[in-house]
Amino acid sequence: MNSDFHYYATYCAAILAGYAHEESLEICCSDQMVDLCTRTLLDTLKAPLSAATTQLQLELMDARTDIIGLQDITRIWASFHFLPYDLHAEPKHRASKGYKNKYRLICQPNGELLEPTVTLAKDKGAQAVGIAMHILADTWAHRYFAGTPSLVINNTNSYFYELFEDEDGCREKKLNFRHSASAPDDLENSIYTNSLYTPSENSIMNLGHGRAGHLPDYCFIKYKYLPAWGGYEEIIKDNPSDYLHAFCQMIYAMKYLRGEIEQFETDQYDWDAIEPYKEDIDRILHTRQADASKDWKALGERISGCEIPPFDLSRYQEEYRTAANAEKDQTYLGKFFIAAMSHKSMVTNRIFQTGNKLAGYSVEYNKKGFGGIDDFRMLIRQNKGGTGA
Repeated sequence: MNSDFHYYATYCAAILAGYAHEESLEICCSDQMVDLCTRTLLDTLKAPLSAATTQLQLELMDARTDIIGLQDITRIWASFHFLPYDLHAEPKHRASKGYKNKYRLICQPNGELLEPTVTLAKDKGAQAVGIAMHILADTWAHRYFAGTPSLVINNTNSYFYELFEDEDGCREKKLNFRHSASAPDDLENSIYTNSLYTPSENSIMNLGHGRAGHLPDYCFIKYKYLPAWGGYEEIIKDNPSDYLHAFCQMIYAMKYLRGEIEQFETDQYDWDAIEPYKEDIDRILHTRQADASKDWKALGERISGCEIPPFDLSRYQEEYRTAANAEKDQTYLGKFFIAAMSHKSMVTNRIFQTGNKLAGYSVEYNKKGFGGIDDFRMLIRQNKGGTGA
């Protein structure tokens, strides 16, 4: 997903869930921060590097692809962008343990880690809410891909067709890919940019949905393709439907986080909340455009009656930089970093407990004491008895 959904649509969902304007802004800022909180940024702030929630292309190009490097990449991408659906999933065909470990990181909505992702954010502030909403939404956009470099899981082939539904039925149009990272996608001519094919199993070119380019990030597109993990059998991806489900599930989840709903359950959606705006939302989700920010912004301002400022990466940085060391954790970004490390720790621990070490090692602080990365001592100070890193 892009900033149009992670920022402006999240604001709309937060308002419809009952949050006030300022709270909704803090939530959607946190949601968008997940796509921007790199080690490069953290280094400039002298913040804990373990709070990274994404990686720049240059960081990935320099990343190690030995076991330590792959674990580092997987901790970030599986935790925040490709939340695993079933950590005990069994492939349809006979497979090695190594293949199974990767297969079990495939992302899907309403998986076993969604409930702990949302409940972990309860009573933890707007930053934790925004992080959880980013992850929840991405389970819909990024479904069928895994947050670990893997040719045998994430590869696709040239079989990509966009599907157009009209009164005469369904029309297909062949999609074409190029590998120029600087060239924008040509929506009119159905020419998109994807990662370069490489036969190396652990190449960063085979991370996430790189082989499908930005198709998963566009709300308007419906297409079919052949994923490697499915034996190159056809899958239809209906983004307008998936994005609508994500939006309504976010509203439901945030009503739980506000305390309006007693218990969070997966596969629940607040369809009633969007009823007055259903026509507008459908129009936005089906409009063929690379960036729907203007439309989501207009809808959000109409719902709340307040102006939504553009996302500003520097908005909270000065507060963090100038705060005394003892007070940094209480700043907006300080709380974001704590929430990010807490979530990353939970996901890493859940994966590790299944015997899968693709996301690294984890220890239970209650049982074995501290055995993790020094950055995570911050979590112990704030939450005695929490999960180690």
